Amino acid sequence: MAVTTSAENPLPVGDVSRLIGGWIDRLGAVWVEGQITQLSRRPGAGVVFLTLRDPSHDISVGVTCYRQVFDTVSDVVTEGARVVVLAKPEWYAPRGQLSLRATEIRPVGVGELLARLERLKKSLAAEGLFALDRKRPLPFLPQLIGLVCGRASAAERDVLENARHRWPAVRFEVRNVPVQGVHAVPQVVGAVQELDALDEVDVIVVARGGGSVEDLLPFSDEALIRTVAACRTPVVSAIGHEPDQPLLDLVADLRASTPTDAAKKVVPDVGEELERVAQLRDRARRSVAAFVDREERGLAHALARPVMRDPHKMVDDRAEQLTALVDRSRRTLGHLLDRASSELTHTHARVVALSPAATLQRGYAVLQRDDGHVVRAPADAPDGARLRARVAEGEFEVQVVADQTRKVET
Repeated sequence: MAVTTSAENPLPVGDVSRLIGGWIDRLGAVWVEGQITQLSRRPGAGVVFLTLRDPSHDISVGVTCYRQVFDTVSDVVTEGARVVVLAKPEWYAPRGQLSLRATEIRPVGVGELLARLERLKKSLAAEGLFALDRKRPLPFLPQLIGLVCGRASAAERDVLENARHRWPAVRFEVRNVPVQGVHAVPQVVGAVQELDALDEVDVIVVARGGGSVEDLLPFSDEALIRTVAACRTPVVSAIGHEPDQPLLDLVADLRASTPTDAAKKVVPDVGEELERVAQLRDRARRSVAAFVDREERGLAHALARPVMRDPHKMVDDRAEQLTALVDRSRRTLGHLLDRASSELTHTHARVVALSPAATLQRGYAVLQRDDGHVVRAPADAPDGARLRARVAEGEFEVQVVADQTRKVET
């Protein structure tokens, strides 16, 4: 039930503590999983004190149990071990402190851890966090590399030395964090998020020099996996391990087998690049030289042609041909005109010879009646008829006289 309070009617601290204890008592016994960070077995004491921490969050709680409960697992449970305990939450009112009273402790074995990781792997894969189309390409030459690793670790030294050996001008933004233990996950997550927020960082490398299955568990933690999946900066997983594969390898944009391998994959080798540039320059020079040689041969071949040796010869030849054609056409036209003139003269002569005017020139005349018909017979000119006589020099009228001789008077 909710408690009604006010500034005028507050609850005493003891009542608040008592209410909290009542609520906690109603919770009952629960199974809790965590990692042991502190273990205290006082000689002669019948109680063992533990501190149980959530590896993914900065949260811990105290656990107490009787010695006979802990003795059943004392040979396999030490600080850093993962355990599952059956405990009842207890509220210590005088100090306002929450603790767990354990009645059973079970160590989490490697097989069970691997089974849990496999279930988590399938769950995250179903969400598409490991899909290949989510992988982002690394920049060819990163200007600033973010490095998350252990302080003064071999992994840090391998990445820095190998990267600077390959490309001396490369710069690093290093974040030293615990890479195993209860504090590893939150600090690695925080370091990755901090580097991802920097616009100058081109790629992030998470490096560790290998270890056992338990040591590598922080790099399979769901919180870290989701953080890397949400990064806008490409992430490289450089966990020095071969038999086991943490989930970080699957979600990262690139997986390197070791920190040294990460340095080789993230930074190009200046010597190799210079050699490649030299090879490309030589290849370009050979290509240009071959092109120039080919064009020079083609130009020489073109210049060797007769038309290029004496360009005016073709014009002169065409001029001679044109002159010859003009002369030929002029002669042909002259012949045609002469022939046409001769034919015209002959035709004119024939026309003149056959013309009635020529007949009239010889003294003949043509008689025509008033209706224009030519007189061809005496019957065509009756007595007294007036006719028109046409001679070479003109025409005049005549009249037919009626006598025995058929005279015609003018």
